[in-house]
Amino acid sequence: MKAKFMGRYIVTDPEICHGKPTFRGTRILVADVLEQVADGLAWETIIEEWRDSISYEAIAEAVRLSRQAFLENIDRYVLEPLAA
Repeated sequence: MKAKFMGRYIVTDPEICHGKPTFRGTRILVADVLEQVADGLAWETIIEEWRDSISYEAIAEAVRLSRQAFLENIDRYVLEPLAA
């Protein structure tokens, strides 16, 4: 299997991190960066923590792709209404 590009900055490659999405040219898992975003870290801080191995644009792409995946699978996330 070959590497597959999910965008300009995100790739899946069975030879890197068991095929989980990473940022192109790194072994940084997209899921790890998205968790940092969800935790409220400033993007500049995230970039610094990864020693400038990822960019603002790469994080933005990850967020956009996550939004798209969420919207395409929204039915999987809908909870049953609470009883009144």
